[in-house]
Amino acid sequence: MNDLIVDLCIPFPSEREADVAYQTLRVDAEPSRSGVTKTLTLKSNTLKATFSGKEARKVRVGLTSFFDTLLLITETMKEFDPPESSYDHY
Repeated sequence: MNDLIVDLCIPFPSEREADVAYQTLRVDAEPSRSGVTKTLTLKSNTLKATFSGKEARKVRVGLTSFFDTLLLITETMKEFDPPESSYDHY
């Protein structure tokens, strides 16, 4: 059976916010026993994530975990770190 591949492109308002998300997400590699491979790349303000695996269920679990963490990261940035554009007023 061929690998199931899911490609995601997640744009952020700024390169800085994309880098914060990338640096946070990249440290959590998929466990080897999960059967899922996750690859992250960063280009400008866009984070690209690629998930691959032989079983759809396992890829879904990896994606769910990724989105849970991504949501936490974006909510934390929104709560504690105003967007760069707000600094333009000073």
